[in-house]
Amino acid sequence: MVQAAFAPAAIPVQCVSKAGLSELLDGLAPLARRFAQAQGFAASPGQHILLPDEAGAIAAVLLGVEATDARRRDPFAPGRLAALLPAGDYVLSGEIGDPGLAALGWLLQGYRFERYRKPAPATARLVLPEGIDGEDLTRTAESVALARDLVNTPANDMGPAEIEAAIRSLAAECDATATAIVGDELLARNFPMIHAVGRASPRAPRLIDLVWGDPAHPKITLVGKGVAFDTGGLDLKPSAGMLLMKKDMGGAAAAIAAARMIMLAKLPVRLRLLVPAVENAVSGSSFRPGDVLASRKGLSVEIGNTDAEGRLILADALALADEEAPELLIDYATLTGAARTALGPELPPFYTHDDGLAAEIGRLGEAVNDPVWRMPLWPNYERMLDSRIADLNHVSGGSFAGSVTAALFLNRFVEKTASYAHFDIYAWNPSGKPGRPEGGECQAARLTYTLVKQLYPAG
Repeated sequence: MVQAAFAPAAIPVQCVSKAGLSELLDGLAPLARRFAQAQGFAASPGQHILLPDEAGAIAAVLLGVEATDARRRDPFAPGRLAALLPAGDYVLSGEIGDPGLAALGWLLQGYRFERYRKPAPATARLVLPEGIDGEDLTRTAESVALARDLVNTPANDMGPAEIEAAIRSLAAECDATATAIVGDELLARNFPMIHAVGRASPRAPRLIDLVWGDPAHPKITLVGKGVAFDTGGLDLKPSAGMLLMKKDMGGAAAAIAAARMIMLAKLPVRLRLLVPAVENAVSGSSFRPGDVLASRKGLSVEIGNTDAEGRLILADALALADEEAPELLIDYATLTGAARTALGPELPPFYTHDDGLAAEIGRLGEAVNDPVWRMPLWPNYERMLDSRIADLNHVSGGSFAGSVTAALFLNRFVEKTASYAHFDIYAWNPSGKPGRPEGGECQAARLTYTLVKQLYPAG
């Protein structure tokens, strides 16, 4: 992911829709026009051809795109070429839509997870579109790449300790302070549910706490679910259900990425990042269905299913975050299959009682091509979490409204914070799309950064 500076010899990439093709062809030199027609270029979305000059070098690239006013146009569409074109410098032109998003899509498309294989050869570089903040664009792309790397790394190399190491590395990069409460110290410090979920693994559970910024500035807190691997516990997942469970720390990865963007942009906030990091393993010390756990909040929680462990560790972390009543509290979690059933992998649901916050999240998610969809915190479903022996059960008694009831459970642990939002993300691209290669994905982090930047602009 390299971004070219001004390059006078950059090869133009002409984006064109079917509606604009005739005019574009009329403007080409005769040789180029005949070549394009001979190749059958019809400006179908995603179709591209390389136009040669008289010496046989690349004179230009034509890329078919949806019209800029098309309902389903992907702002990242030009970015698909980043992995397809020969090495060199390129400049976007024509019907590119939002130049910032087109450039970001190019950078995000250039991502490749290379920890276990040889680095890819040099890729096509993009000349920065005029008027775009290159530092912000690069910072965003690098933060997304960091989150993707964390999600893509298998659990044997990304356990709770490695998640802590990533956050400590981030603290060093951004001049922040990071601490961790590890193992049995969680009990001494009153985080019983984080301890219960992680105690079966030889890799000790922990709560990682990063703080950055002027204490006098508005308090913003991000919380990310850091389940390094989820077997399902004693309610064991089938083998197919475990294949992608390295991504169950995708909420932590998204929170880390959002925190990095905020800190490197030096936004005037006091930022706190909380990541409960555990492995939900199986051993003689596993927590059981039917157990009743204490929580930091003081609520007793009956365990309905050990495979719903993420909300338990988040609850203790959210209770800690809520104690100082930040102005904005956001959590990210790969929490429920019900969310995927409802909205699929590309559109995470989010939940909040704050209508104003919800409107901004929806608007900004669309504006920065980081889409989300508001779902209701339907109060009538709270009774689904009733328990006969504890203050509440952590799962509903049936198969309905799984994502909603999970959000309602988490909301029981946030009382003092007025503006709180929960994102139920997937953190994975099942197939590649422009700017979103197959594999680990960073969802809702870019819109969070844009939201905080709008609420608390630098300077």
